[in-house]
Parts: sequence; C-alpha cells; structure tokens
Amino acid sequence: MNFMDERPKLTTHQKALQINLDPERYGAFAEIGAGQEVARWFFHVGAAAGTIAKSMSAYDMAVSDAIYGRCQRYVSRERLQSMLDHEQRLNVERLAGARGESTAFFTFADTVSARNFQGTNECHGWMGVKYQARTRDEDSQITIHVRMLDDENGLQQEALGVVGVNLLYAAFYLRYKPELMLESLLDNLSTRRIEIDMVEFSGIEFRHIDNRVMALKLVQLGLTGAAMFGPKGELLQPSEVLRKRPVLVERGSFRPVTKVNIDMMDCARERFAAEPDVESDRVVELMELTMRSLLSSGKIDLSDFLARADMLAAAGKTVLISDYFEYYRLAAYVTRYTKEPIALTMGVASVLELFTEDYYANLEGGILEAFGKLFTKDLRIYAYPWQDPSTPGELRKIGNLDIPEKLRNLFMHLIERGKMVQMENYDESLLHIFSKDVLGRIRNQEDGWEEMVPPEVAEVIRRRKLFGYISPEER
Repeated sequence: MNFMDERPKLTTHQKALQINLDPERYGAFAEIGAGQEVARWFFHVGAAAGTIAKSMSAYDMAVSDAIYGRCQRYVSRERLQSMLDHEQRLNVERLAGARGESTAFFTFADTVSARNFQGTNECHGWMGVKYQARTRDEDSQITIHVRMLDDENGLQQEALGVVGVNLLYAAFYLRYKPELMLESLLDNLSTRRIEIDMVEFSGIEFRHIDNRVMALKLVQLGLTGAAMFGPKGELLQPSEVLRKRPVLVERGSFRPVTKVNIDMMDCARERFAAEPDVESDRVVELMELTMRSLLSSGKIDLSDFLARADMLAAAGKTVLISDYFEYYRLAAYVTRYTKEPIALTMGVASVLELFTEDYYANLEGGILEAFGKLFTKDLRIYAYPWQDPSTPGELRKIGNLDIPEKLRNLFMHLIERGKMVQMENYDESLLHIFSKDVLGRIRNQEDGWEEMVPPEVAEVIRRRKLFGYISPEER
C-alpha cells in the first residue's frame, strides 16, 4: 500500500524549519559517533533557539560513561536508552518550572558507527526520540536501528542527518498514523542509502500499537529486507541476535503451527548441534515467514499474520519476516551478520522445489549461479521426510526424489559434500500431519485437529477462536 498521497511531501529543510517554528517543541540533542548531523539541520535552517535547549556529543568513552553510565558496547540499544533517559530527565528537571505549562519536551539521541578510515567497520547506528506528545504528557518513545549503505563517510553522515529529521517530524506530526510514520523515515533518501531494520514504539502515545505489525510494515514498505521479533512480541535487531552465532532457519506458512513444524526444528537442531564446528549452546533458531506466504491471498491480512505470530510465540519461537523468497537471498542476509555455520531445514518437497529451474530465470547463470550463492558459505540443508498422500506408505527422502536428469549430478555432488543431509531422527508418527488438513478440520468444526498441533498452540486457537474455530458449547 502506498500512503504518499495522505501526507505532505516536504524537504528536509521544510521539516526542520516547521519543528523550529513550533512553539510547543523544545528539547535536547545528544549524538555520538558521526558528528551532530541531526542537530546541524536545526541550526542550519534558522530559528533553532525556539527548539534546541542543548546539543552535545560525548565522543570520549570515559566522558560518555561518566554521563550515561558504563555499557559493554557504545553503538548499542543499551547506550541509546541511557542517553534518552538521562537527557529527558534533565529537560524536565531544569526546564519544567520555567516553561512546563506550555512546552512538550523531547530528547533526540543517536549513537552511530559511520565508515572508518580503513572502511573495515559495520556501518550502523541506533537512533531514537523520547518525548511528550503534548504538554505535561507522559513520555512516549520511538527507537530505530539504521544501516548506512553509502561508501563514503560524508555521505553516511548526510543520510543520518536526514533520517533524524524525518524521525522527529514523524514523531511530532504523524504520530496518529504509524504506517505514515514508517514510510516517511526515508523521505528525501532511498533504500540504496539507508536501511531501517528495526523500529519500536513505546509509551502512552503508542500503547495500542503492536510492534510485530510494525516489523511487518518495515518489510512490506521496503525499508528492510527482513525484520525479527521474539516470543514475547519484542522487536529484535538482527545483528545483535545473529552476531557470531550459528543460525538454524525453518521456513513455513505456520497456518497453523503443527507438531511437524516443531519436530522438524527439533530434529534439525539436534543434528546441527552435533556438527563438530557448531557451538550447540549458541545456536539461534528462527521460524521464517516470507512476504510471499503472507501475500498468498493477494493482500496481507493482519489478523491472519498476528494469528501465526501468536502461535509461534506460544511455542517459544523467534520469528523472522523476510522478503527473500529465494533461499540464496536468505543465505546472503544471514551471512551478513555471522561467519558461523548456517543450516536450513525443510521438507523434501521443498528440496525438490529447489531444483526447479524456473525459479532462477532472473539470474544470468540460472540454477548454477543460485546454488553457487547458496552454498558458498558454511551452509547445509537438513531434509525432513515427506509422506506423499498419493503413494500411501512410501516416504519421500532425498535418496528417492525425482530430480531432473540434467541436475542429478549436481544433486549428488551436494549430498556427497554434506551440503544436503537427510534427517533420520524424525517422529514417523507425525508424518501424516499437513497444515492444510489441520486448517480444514478447524474451519469445518471437525474433531482430531487438536492432536495435530502442540498443546500450547491448540490453547491459543481455542482462546482466540482462530481460523473460524467454534467451541462445542457454541455450535
């Protein structure tokens, strides 16, 4: 969906000036790591005295610690939060007596690692605003994580300044429309320069916002290729979760989450953890929902998305929402954050689809180029058997798949190199379970579906009446 026609198209200069001329907005800027790029805009456009109570930057680590307290990493969510809390508290303590009846105080902060001289560092940063939406209101907050994609330090600083102004403008003037707020964050920029892979709304102004929906919107609007949230609904920043850790991913529709979904992940984790190059206690498990899966009906149904999210949460799973339908793009995304081993687990029916050449028509090198990208890193695929309904009693495994003859040598090469592994530690009693069958039973008020899903998932379906469930008492 495009929301551009529902809001004014303003330049960064116009946005900064509108804030400076707003008599209600007054606050502090605290920026670490790439200069005072956001505050600079407000000084540049004029009338900054009406907006800026203080602008500062504590570059030295000892100075930063003395002001905001010690932390393990300086470009981190933890450091950003301490900056926001400290400066907003000072705003109120120092200024509420003189102007608290007419002023809505705010603190903008960022802590950033822009491109270093050698060009060897991760270029990213945390940015946020903690503010009173109205005079004397309780604080609300928006936190984002950005990745800078420009090759030059100066261009990265410029982009950071624009994003910061966009964030403040959105917080002050678009706060009633969260989707517009997200879309506006890249005004006067492009996804070639900035990626926003995490956003979190909190506080009284945003008490009705489900941050899982905001994670979905980030991907839907193209601000990032993937977003992540935990089993408690908390938004997660991918590099902090995946950094230097082995990663195991299961892709699915999870509509609903079945015992097969859980068994597939459990079996893969056991197999992955047994690998000599994998630290078993550091493995990160991700259940991936692709945008293609969510758009299967033509448009995203938020209630359906939240139903899947709630079931995965009940099962204690971390969710990755991605726009990477092709597995090689998913692999490239994960290897951006970790050099540790990566594993994908999938049913053998999905393995068979991997060898469908039509999927790679957009690549000049076709399937060979795709597989070269998929398997260049330390990645392996764990295959889960499939009980084909058309051949009762026969299990499909990688050893008896009907791979096209011209791709057979490639297939065998991957198996011989240990890149494609058949799992044998599965629960055969579950192989008759298919999500579509479970969904049909729920919708048709048929018995038997509850034995096909984990107990905690069944409880969520009953309690929330998901997928048309009607209790026996109500039928």
